[in-house]
Amino acid sequence: MILQNILNDIEKVDGEVFERLEHVSRRNMFQTFMKKAMKGAAAGAPVVFASMLNKAYAGAEDVADVLNFALTLEYLEAEFYNMGLAASNLLPQGSVARTIYTQIAKHENAHVALLINALGGVKPGGAIAKPTFDLTYKGAFANVLTNYDTYLAVSQALEDTGVRAYKGQAPRLIGVPAVLEVALQIHSVEARHAARVRQLRGYKGWITNEDTSNIPGVGAVYKGDNMITQANLNVASIAGIQTDTASEAFDEPLTKEQVLAIATPFVVKFN
Repeated sequence: MILQNILNDIEKVDGEVFERLEHVSRRNMFQTFMKKAMKGAAAGAPVVFASMLNKAYAGAEDVADVLNFALTLEYLEAEFYNMGLAASNLLPQGSVARTIYTQIAKHENAHVALLINALGGVKPGGAIAKPTFDLTYKGAFANVLTNYDTYLAVSQALEDTGVRAYKGQAPRLIGVPAVLEVALQIHSVEARHAARVRQLRGYKGWITNEDTSNIPGVGAVYKGDNMITQANLNVASIAGIQTDTASEAFDEPLTKEQVLAIATPFVVKFN
């Protein structure tokens, strides 16, 4: 991808990128880049450009790492829904479930495309390639693409994990408001997915304590979501608020390590 395209992609995500570069204009950005690149070997040009971007985002914690982490989850979700829709007799034509999952699949594929674009394309130092996945979770959900109930259960676990995962990474993006805004926009849609899937299964649209909604082997997805103290206030101490209601009113974040522990069995290899 040429420099013009890279700058276009970055500016779509962070409209203030040139202000971050000591208030330089797009034209000056090109001039500075070319002067520095001409002083060294042509092969060193990407290093020069990377150095300039590092300076632009010096106050942020490894934005690319956060975006690639999110991209891995979005790849998984997109694969899950694309394969589910392609599977014979899993989601019958004209059914409510197929209509819902068709829309969710479009959302997840759009998320993948956006994150790849924001990272400058699939390449070394940019967006990671789509991993090879095992949707059976190493055999724990062997009939996931043939059994409707299993498919919905795994879908719920994926969406509930995704919601908590985005929340856990938000603090790392505070230094880059434009990127944080995009992440929060995706997060809110993932939350809508989670609620809709839970309702398809006949459960509440929100999580009560650490209840796994009768999905065996996914306790880690809901671990720690029974918090009733928020901002040093015991919400259950408020008149009329029961403990279950207090836990349902707030979702807790999952760390990157917690999410990877949950998601890794889906990954056969990174490509």
